[in-house]
Amino acid sequence: MLSLDVLGPGGPYRSRRQEAVRDLTGNQVATLSLAPSLYVTRAIKAMRRAPAPPLDARIAAFAQAGRAFATQTVAGLTAEEYQRTVSATTGIPITVVRDATADIAGAAERIRHSVENARPAAAVGSWRDPRAQGGAAVWTRRGEVFAVHAAGNHPAVHQGWFDALALGYRVAVRPSRREPFTPHRLITALREAGFGGEGIALLPTDHDVAGDILRHADLGMVYGGADVVGKYADDRRVLPQGPGRSKILITAETDWEPIVDTLVESISGGGGVGCVNATGILVEGDPAPVAAALAERLAALPTLPPTDERAVLPVMPIGPARRWDAYLRQRAAGTKPWLGGDSIVGDLGDGSAALRPAVHQLDSPFAEQLGMELGFPCAWVAPWDRDAGIRPLRDTLVLTAVTTDANLIDALVAEPTIANVYVGDHPTPWMAHGLPHDGYLAEFLMRTKTIRR
Repeated sequence: MLSLDVLGPGGPYRSRRQEAVRDLTGNQVATLSLAPSLYVTRAIKAMRRAPAPPLDARIAAFAQAGRAFATQTVAGLTAEEYQRTVSATTGIPITVVRDATADIAGAAERIRHSVENARPAAAVGSWRDPRAQGGAAVWTRRGEVFAVHAAGNHPAVHQGWFDALALGYRVAVRPSRREPFTPHRLITALREAGFGGEGIALLPTDHDVAGDILRHADLGMVYGGADVVGKYADDRRVLPQGPGRSKILITAETDWEPIVDTLVESISGGGGVGCVNATGILVEGDPAPVAAALAERLAALPTLPPTDERAVLPVMPIGPARRWDAYLRQRAAGTKPWLGGDSIVGDLGDGSAALRPAVHQLDSPFAEQLGMELGFPCAWVAPWDRDAGIRPLRDTLVLTAVTTDANLIDALVAEPTIANVYVGDHPTPWMAHGLPHDGYLAEFLMRTKTIRR
């Protein structure tokens, strides 16, 4: 039985209020301490008073922590034990967790590249830079403490706050109570590498205390659904990270058959649980052949426990899986179900179920289902034409545009609500260290000010 303590400025803290963390079959695998409100308040005050380590020390600590996270025993768990624990409790396939482990380590190794890419080309990093003698723009923080309400749908989401720590913020992370293992392991490794207790903290809380973390920090980032985005839309101190609603557009002059592998990877890669997985496929012309081909390929994915090396689909307890199935069938009423119309529940016989893929064909590019995002491979295939324009493509994290129309590409790149545009045969989950995900986090964390000395 694992005990996951609060990791505050004074060291590990085991609170009297604890919560059980269970695997998919209901067995308890850990206890998670929950920080009370007063503890959170005092922790963030202590973090605010603490100086940030020098930049070079921060970069070196990241590299050391990344290696430890991926390969060494941290907080009593080997890397393999950590990965199996995450898979067994979240239902994320073990190979996906393993890939995420390597990706987190790679992001830590390349953190200098990431923060330097985000800095304006004309700005310097310090007032001590010789260029400041004649006057220069200096890249500087907007605050001291950054709070994160983290998601639990994928381990790699924790790369999302790396830049804040590298830029000198002290970072307080409220983990998902569904998956506290990744941030606990990562923060332990970062503290041991040199950030210490006042540089980064793990503050698990219940919902009543969660708001205290954001309230006492200078800036914050929150993951959640459309309700979370709406709640914080007008709060300039909080950066909401909502649904991705990633899409693929295929125009008539291109051939979709050679890119079926890319379409399948976009929908189901990484278990289909990410904001970068495609949920909408828009086709100029008849969408039926595309929907049929996707249904055939996705139907071949195996139904397996998440810790099986061949697993590719997410798993959850069978009760919630059946509720998701009922919800999907309700929302899909009136559409043509190519796959998943009867049930998405792949009963594994142990109280859990794999979430089988679902593909539905829509009649309009403006159908409301194109805005749906569920935590498994679920795609909506719709017709598109030039009269519809880019309106059905708005509010998209990643858009893969399979087109040769340069004017259309211009419009897609210029559209403010489309965060990333991949032109041609590129899967929507593709990402690279040093490139923005939903803009650079540093655009929110930093500002320029003129210095002359």
